[in-house]
Amino acid sequence: MSAVEPLGTCPPHNPLGHTVELGRDRPIRLDCGIEMAPVTVAYQTYGRLNADKTNAILLCHALTGDHYVADPHPITGKPGWWIDLVGPGKVFDTDRYFLICSNVLGGCMGTTGPRDINPATGKPWGQTFPVITIGDMVRVQARLVEYLGIDDLFCVIGGSMGGMQVLEWAASYPDKVFSAIPIATAARHSAQNIAFHEVGRQAIIADPDWMGGNYQEAGLRPHRGLAVARMAAHITYLSETALHRKFGRNLQDRDQVSYGFGADFQVESYLRHQGSTFVDRFDANSYLYITRAMDYFDLAAERDGVLANAFKGTRTRFCVVSFSSDWLFPTPESRAVVHALNAVAANVSFVEVQSDKGHDAFLLDEPEFHATLTGFLEGAAEHRGLRRKGNSQP
Repeated sequence: MSAVEPLGTCPPHNPLGHTVELGRDRPIRLDCGIEMAPVTVAYQTYGRLNADKTNAILLCHALTGDHYVADPHPITGKPGWWIDLVGPGKVFDTDRYFLICSNVLGGCMGTTGPRDINPATGKPWGQTFPVITIGDMVRVQARLVEYLGIDDLFCVIGGSMGGMQVLEWAASYPDKVFSAIPIATAARHSAQNIAFHEVGRQAIIADPDWMGGNYQEAGLRPHRGLAVARMAAHITYLSETALHRKFGRNLQDRDQVSYGFGADFQVESYLRHQGSTFVDRFDANSYLYITRAMDYFDLAAERDGVLANAFKGTRTRFCVVSFSSDWLFPTPESRAVVHALNAVAANVSFVEVQSDKGHDAFLLDEPEFHATLTGFLEGAAEHRGLRRKGNSQP
């Protein structure tokens, strides 16, 4: 345990979360070559760390997620994104595990990002914020785990962009990850996904209120561009079957079409609602930076183009999960990860969950998915020697 950062204590649960400043004495070097210090990290914890510090699980959130996993969101008031899975006796049993989730670097819910003040200028970072990567996000998470006094994690788990973080953790910190569950994700972003992200970014950049990224200084927010970006992205999170089941071609509050460009159809009204509510809780520049980080993700690129090299010699236990109707991160991309793990004789299991709910299925009520998580965690806990109850506070 490095003495550079002060050893933290494991804080009790706080619905508003916690913040810590990292990197003052040891700047965090980003992949772009820039060193950042300090970096503020907003995080949340659930459950209690046991005396041996062997029961910690890191939950990694997706693109537009945050650290409010099982608490009402402070802006929207909506329940946490995995509230059904976190708690006593649930999949992530807080009587057994100590859960950690932090807002990623570049985010807009308390962790240092482009809307925060650049200490060198006294102005918001805006577009002067350094371009970040998934590796940078994980590097900051590793500092947080170190700050909490935890040498290694029982499990790292996440879906979508969270799954990218899981894979990065397993590749970059293999000795610190006992088990890993990458969900609905891939070892690199596809050309199709990069294309969807670019459409969203250009919608934001084309908004006159974006002001070259300096909208905060002008007292503006590019609401329209960010809303369109969210609408386009949200389509990719659902399957055609799910969209048809929800909306079909049903009209919105009318008996016949208007012969105009209002929201005639329910699906149009739904997407507009998704866009308009999103802008209340998310920052446009953060959206640009985080989507770019996903685009740059390619686990094999710096390993001679061979994905298996990312896991060579790993002792981590893996459970890779995909969903049959997910066309954003389709099952073949998960299978590619499994094949790479098989090539290095890693301990890996793979489940394709049959679901018609699309990419967002990992956030929804999917009994087969929840049973898969429970079964894998139970097996890993037995090998880790974790008891069901009676863990004590360090």
